[in-house]
Formats: sequence, C-alpha cells, structure tokens
Amino acid sequence: MQLLLKNDISQVPLLADFINQVCDKFALDSNLSFQLNLVLEEAVVNVIQYAYPEGGEHTFTLDADKEADTVTFVLRDDGKPFNPLTQAPDVDIHLSAEKRKIGGLGIFLVQQMMDEVDYKRTSKGENVLVMKKRSN
Repeated sequence: MQLLLKNDISQVPLLADFINQVCDKFALDSNLSFQLNLVLEEAVVNVIQYAYPEGGEHTFTLDADKEADTVTFVLRDDGKPFNPLTQAPDVDIHLSAEKRKIGGLGIFLVQQMMDEVDYKRTSKGENVLVMKKRSN
C-alpha cells in the first residue's frame, strides 16, 4: 500500500486514514494502530516541516507492507539530506519540558516505539526511513 503526500501540513489527516486502512488490511489491533499513528505522524510532519527549506510544492511517499509478523513502513522523500538517527539532537528525557532543548524528541519516540529503524540516502538523492514493527 502506498500514500502519496505533499509537503503541506493539511495532508496529515490523509495519513490517519491511510494508517487505519493499513491496520484493517493487515488485521492489526487498536493498540498497535495508535502507536503507528503517533510514530508515523511524527515522521511525516518532520518531512513536511524540514525536508524542503527552499519551499515549493514537493511530494513524498509512505509505503506499508506486511511480511509474516512484521509491518514495514518506508518513508521516502527527495528533500535535503538528513539522517535523523545520527543528526537529530540528543534528548534528555529526564529534564522537564521547559528545560529540554527543541528537537530530537520525535525520532526518539520513533526509535522507542518501533522494533527497527533504518535510514539511507540513495544515489537518486532520496532520504529513505524504514520503520518496522512486529505485530504480535
């Protein structure tokens, strides 16, 4: 399954519909659906807000697939190179929200809630974030 999105925050409701369709198709429970909505919204909003600093309309994709007991999401954009696994700021979750620096909490959340998270920059100039979650 694939969702095509524009770099516009008004696209976020389309994501929730897509995740619901994915969860229905792959028979994923509501607790997993909630986690996936949270994680994928964070990842997609980051692309919308930061991948295209020059502006203009761009499109990017989110693919979903299930193999055995693992659901895989692949977020692919042609925005500026950014590896969230190594370039996002470190997060001290023990600090209060007021004392915490801005940034990094989203990818921290993604890494905590997903079973595997990988990033690569392709020779075609694409950022590819692969997120896997076991469904059992």
